Amino acid sequence: MTILPSAAEVVRNTAHSAGLSIHIVEVPGTARTAEEAAESVGTTVGQIVKSLVFRGKDSGKPYLLLVSGDNRVHEKGVARDLGESLERPNADYVRSVTGFAIGGIPPFGHAEAMEIYMDEDLVSKGEIWAAAGTPRCVFQTSAEDLLRVTGAKVIKVTK
Repeated sequence: MTILPSAAEVVRNTAHSAGLSIHIVEVPGTARTAEEAAESVGTTVGQIVKSLVFRGKDSGKPYLLLVSGDNRVHEKGVARDLGESLERPNADYVRSVTGFAIGGIPPFGHAEAMEIYMDEDLVSKGEIWAAAGTPRCVFQTSAEDLLRVTGAKVIKVTK
């Protein structure tokens, strides 16, 4: 069995507890960006899941957006779906609510419960790849399995 960083073990254990069997891959460089991750595993940027944390401007609560790697979030449009404006939080906030550093945030296994939304463009992809707790660890799954494990609501994140 491969020895993984403790953050990646959290992701693997959370997946296992949810009935999802994943194989975590530790890449030689980093997978901090969607482009780096896609190059590392030999897939398209659109098949990379970006786990982006936002904070509600009024409520202060965290929201997690699971976004296709080639999409950019249209914050005003997403805010209409969420019912409040969004702010981009600092790295300390992100680490406190997720338990992970930016660049390695997985789609599940977070320190705090939060509402999760999935980019509708990810649903049509076959194989998708997501961060596994560190900027060097990723795992492959399907949008169907990710929706089941996260309970995400599917929304349009682009204009």
